[in-house]
Amino acid sequence: MKSLFLTLTVVLFGAAASLADDKTVTTTTSTVGTGTITEYSPGSTFVVKESSGPVTYKYGEKVTYVTKGGKTLTDADVKTRIKVGAPVRVHYAADGDAKVISKVEIDD
Repeated sequence: MKSLFLTLTVVLFGAAASLADDKTVTTTTSTVGTGTITEYSPGSTFVVKESSGPVTYKYGEKVTYVTKGGKTLTDADVKTRIKVGAPVRVHYAADGDAKVISKVEIDD
């Protein structure tokens, strides 16, 4: 009886461990680049002069534009405030050699 109980216990724990392994957690890390916009064409070109030199970013599916204070910019704000010469912080994820923008932060 004890060996049957022990066998069932081992089988149940093995099944639970197997199910736990099937759950995959994906973590996306964001990196930040800081500099001044040198080239900008909405949806296609975003180049920032950083301390290491010019960095070209690609647009992600969704790009959020915010102020340092956390206010999300409207489309009208983006058209007037995101321009060549503006200082920015670009939050991006690496996709191979590409740097894909997720968020652009400007001064308040």
